[in-house]
Amino acid sequence: MNAIRSTLFMAYAIVWSVLTAPLVVIAGPLLRGIWAYRFGKLWRLGTQFGVENILGIRPKVIGRENMPAEPCVILSKHQSAWETMTLQDCVPAGAYCVFVLKKELLKVPFVGWGLAAMKMISIDRAAGKDALDQVVSQGRERLKQGFYVILFPEGTRVAPGQKKRYKPGGAYLATRVGCKVVPIAHDAGELWPRQAFLKKPGTVTISIGPAFDATGMTEAEVNEKAEAWIEGEMHRISPHRYPDAASRT
Repeated sequence: MNAIRSTLFMAYAIVWSVLTAPLVVIAGPLLRGIWAYRFGKLWRLGTQFGVENILGIRPKVIGRENMPAEPCVILSKHQSAWETMTLQDCVPAGAYCVFVLKKELLKVPFVGWGLAAMKMISIDRAAGKDALDQVVSQGRERLKQGFYVILFPEGTRVAPGQKKRYKPGGAYLATRVGCKVVPIAHDAGELWPRQAFLKKPGTVTISIGPAFDATGMTEAEVNEKAEAWIEGEMHRISPHRYPDAASRT
């Protein structure tokens, strides 16, 4: 059954992307303003319709009241492609999000072209310190424009129960701009594994942590605070992934 669901969803997603991606790539820039984001939201909501009604994957959000009313930096766990869509529903109604992503993604047909039209924060990860400056210069502008900035501090998708070093990009942006930071944990990888064709139906838990002000903090302090909350919350929502920790309590 999961194979049938996954095949039907893939077919649906391809057709939906072919129909709607041109609106983002062509109509958005021509009309200017917020239209690229509006068409991007149309594509996303249509894709999520398929996720919920074909794959049977639905979100359960905890801590929605922790999301600030003003634009901020969101640092989230990254396990699959699912959260790149659904996390955008965690910000206040009417608000839009941008992601920090590697420049190579902008070359991917349809999806990449749409991301470029929506002016996501794209960086050259091989640029070292210059990449951090790119995040700050673009991120500061997007925050001023009213966008929430979402980053995955581990830099790549990580399987459930595992973690990688938290990179400084999001913390660097938050400390330079002086804005709030919101940590988010979730278990999307349980149902939508990384690079896996087969997905499983069920409920993904998204847990939004308490916001904190990065003003006056160092990048290391921001990362430590965010990492401590995210990884601690992962132990709570996915205890089966941390049997050693459970045996010590």
